[in-house]
Amino acid sequence: MVRGWKSLVGAPLLVLAACGGGDSAPAGGGTGNSPPPSPPPPPPPTGQLFSVPATESLSAAEVQTVIAQAAAQASAQGDAATIAVVDRVGNVLAVFAMPGARATVDIPSAPNGQNVDIQGLDVPAAASAIAKAVTGAYLSSGGNAFSTRVASQIVQEHFPPSPTAVGLESGPLFGVQFSQLPCSDLSSRMDDGMIGPQRSPLGLSADAGGFPLYKNGVMVGGVGVAADGEYGFDPNILDVDVDVDESIALAGTVGFEAPVEIRADRISADGTTLRFTDATYNSLSNVAGATFAGTAGSLVTVRGYTNGVVRAGTAYGTEASGIRASTPAEFTNRDAFVLTDGAGNNRFPLRGGTDGADVDTPITQGEAAAILEEAFVVMSRARAQIRRPLDSRAQVTISLVDTRGRILGIVRSPDAPIFGTDVSLQKARTANFFSASFAANELLAAQGEVPEYVGRVRNFLGDQSALTGAFAFADRSGGNLARPYFPDGEVGTANGPLSRPIEQFNPFSTGLQSALVLGNLAEHLGFVTGAAASDTNRGCSTLPNIAGQGTRLDNGIQIFPGSVPVYRGNELVGGIGVSGDGIDQDDMISFLGLHNAGVRTGTVNNAPNEIRADRIVVAVGNRQVRLRYINCPFAPFLDDPTQNVCEGL
Repeated sequence: MVRGWKSLVGAPLLVLAACGGGDSAPAGGGTGNSPPPSPPPPPPPTGQLFSVPATESLSAAEVQTVIAQAAAQASAQGDAATIAVVDRVGNVLAVFAMPGARATVDIPSAPNGQNVDIQGLDVPAAASAIAKAVTGAYLSSGGNAFSTRVASQIVQEHFPPSPTAVGLESGPLFGVQFSQLPCSDLSSRMDDGMIGPQRSPLGLSADAGGFPLYKNGVMVGGVGVAADGEYGFDPNILDVDVDVDESIALAGTVGFEAPVEIRADRISADGTTLRFTDATYNSLSNVAGATFAGTAGSLVTVRGYTNGVVRAGTAYGTEASGIRASTPAEFTNRDAFVLTDGAGNNRFPLRGGTDGADVDTPITQGEAAAILEEAFVVMSRARAQIRRPLDSRAQVTISLVDTRGRILGIVRSPDAPIFGTDVSLQKARTANFFSASFAANELLAAQGEVPEYVGRVRNFLGDQSALTGAFAFADRSGGNLARPYFPDGEVGTANGPLSRPIEQFNPFSTGLQSALVLGNLAEHLGFVTGAAASDTNRGCSTLPNIAGQGTRLDNGIQIFPGSVPVYRGNELVGGIGVSGDGIDQDDMISFLGLHNAGVRTGTVNNAPNEIRADRIVVAVGNRQVRLRYINCPFAPFLDDPTQNVCEGL
């Protein structure tokens, strides 16, 4: 089925629409120094800990300006580009194709040429441009500006990716590219209106050419470009690339640049400074004054994303954006934000578990509130890892599910990156699923290659009863088994049983994670290209449907840390996932938040020590390697010098 996907590119890929004119506002010169630092954010309202982003959005004229500037740079380079612009919550505001722009781009093949999943395929250029724009918007916030080049740096098998880093562990967000999926039950679709967060046709992108957009220092969207015919990643961070897509996209940001002090090259992870761009503003042509009306090309229709017009963006934090401040009735903490339906209703209100037929005592609504509230308190005290200025508070999204994977509540801080919304839910569902008695049976009931992973795990662990609930798996634990080297990064060792062997691995084929959603991606791209009449389901994977409510993994799985399963005594009752501001912080907020909720309620708890996955030992040569459960950061709190805050819990 998947190899036939390549033939889809012969179908009518994009419906061209007439290019509308309109005024365009000059956005500053394309040469010269970077803009001055943005003004500091307003202080938090009285009684609150977090500043709320100012209400800003891209106008239709500003979207046209971004496109015109990017196209002007492409013309100066002698290239033809497809350019996409999105707002902060992922609404596609326009897609524009220059004359001669490629219809498709190529995904790299497997290292050994034996392509699986989406390796080696041709995909619509418009889809790749949208994915890049979404990535620039979703990974960024008022405290950090990340590009698709940053994404490339943090999702590969070694961090930082380079020939001299062989033997180091994988990127901190290894696997995040398989999030924001077009089948996600959390993500919205164009037919839902301008409610976000919206999905991405290809998940998150690691291909250079996607940047965030800022207006008056406020994060308002992203721009993505497809021109060079490739949709890949950068395996060597040590050199400086001359990348066609990156220069064009950077030109689109002129006048909408990320504030200098929050760009990725001001932020480090594990002692490595991140890389925002290899292109520079000084290297660009002077694109100031480029007008949309004078730009050759056409707006294009992309099924499921844009109807071939220019739209203004929504202002993040407003009801219309799909994310807003909570009311006291929705969540007790005054800093909390929730997902909304645009009509004033919380999409995922606090509720009790739906799994009364499956567990002795499901999570109650009161317990759900306690778990999310206590995790939110831990977050509010925690020091951010990827946010400027230093000693900022961590900002994340927190999701809670029952054993059926149904959402019992989602809450976030005001300026948490958008990507963490879908990812936190993936993490919560993943920890619950792999800790449960039903995991093996449901994987065995799936289609395609998925059932084979059960045997691989059992053989690797030397335990033919694995994945039947005997052990509790945090995302860090399952992630250990989902790396192309085990232990993580150690060259010459075998791959983990949930991963591809390194000879066949690249970021477009990670193992079970990608195999679970392969059919959905094929269905969706068939819909985008016009080869299929209907879109993929709102719900990923071919796992069994549970009580007519969908599968337990309706937005896929995640394989980097930040979640723990929830227990009542020795019985699994759900999972909590956290994402947004550093993986050790994510671990701590989920683990310590659940612990504190247990102290508060006397009912729910973390997994008993004796069944946590760090009790599992794997023979590697003549060594015994233990899985990990969670890893909390040192000196994590802004208000307390305590070091080992998770020790002994």
